[in-house]
Amino acid sequence: MANLHFLFLGLVALSFSVMSMAADQSPLQDFCVANPNGQVIVNGLACKDPILVQASDFFFSGLHLTGNTSNPVGSKVTAVNVAQIPGLNTLGISLARVDYAPWGINPPHTHPRASEILTVIEGRLEVGFVTSNPQNKLITTILNKGDIFVFPVGLIHFQRNVGDANAIAIAALSSQNPGVITIANSLFGSTPDISSDILVKAFQLDKNVVTNLQSKF
Repeated sequence: MANLHFLFLGLVALSFSVMSMAADQSPLQDFCVANPNGQVIVNGLACKDPILVQASDFFFSGLHLTGNTSNPVGSKVTAVNVAQIPGLNTLGISLARVDYAPWGINPPHTHPRASEILTVIEGRLEVGFVTSNPQNKLITTILNKGDIFVFPVGLIHFQRNVGDANAIAIAALSSQNPGVITIANSLFGSTPDISSDILVKAFQLDKNVVTNLQSKF
C-alpha cells in the first residue's frame, strides 16, 4: 500500500511538471523589452538593459490608418507584435488591424503559437474555423459591428467581408509572436517547391492544375 501511495504522489508530481512545461512561464521581472541587437539566443528575445528602457519601447502609432487592400485577396493585416513594440517581449500578447475591401477575404491560415479573438469594428464578416482530423468540422457564422469571435490556437480559420462597403476588424492574439501560416502560400509557394507529385496526390488534382497554382504563389 505504501508503494502505491508513493507511486500516486509521483504521478501527481509528474503531471504538474508536464503542465508547467506546456504553459508559458510567468515573467520574473517587471518587463523584458526586446533587444534586437542581443547576441544571446533564447526562446523569444533577449532583454534590453532596464536602465535604457523608454516609453517608446511600449508604444506604437498607426492602427488608425486604413490598410491597402488593393491585392488579389482584398485584405490587409497590420500586425502589432513584438517586432513593432519591443515591450511586448515575454508578455504573451499582440494584436492586429485587418482591413477588408468589399467581398475581400483574409484567406485560410493558422497561428501556430496563439489563439485569436476577433472584434468587428465596421462592416459585416463571415468567419469560420475548421476542427482537426478526423472530423474537419466547419464552425462558421456571420459577425456584425461589435460582434466577437474566437479562433482556437493552431486551427485553420478565415474571414470574408460579406458587404458592399469596406470592413475593419481588430484581432487580439495570445502570443507576442503568434506566427502565421497562410495555407495556399505555404503549400503552393514554398521555397523550394513541394514536389508537384505530392500535391497532385494530396489534393487529387491534375498535375497541370498544380503547376498553374504553384506559378501564382
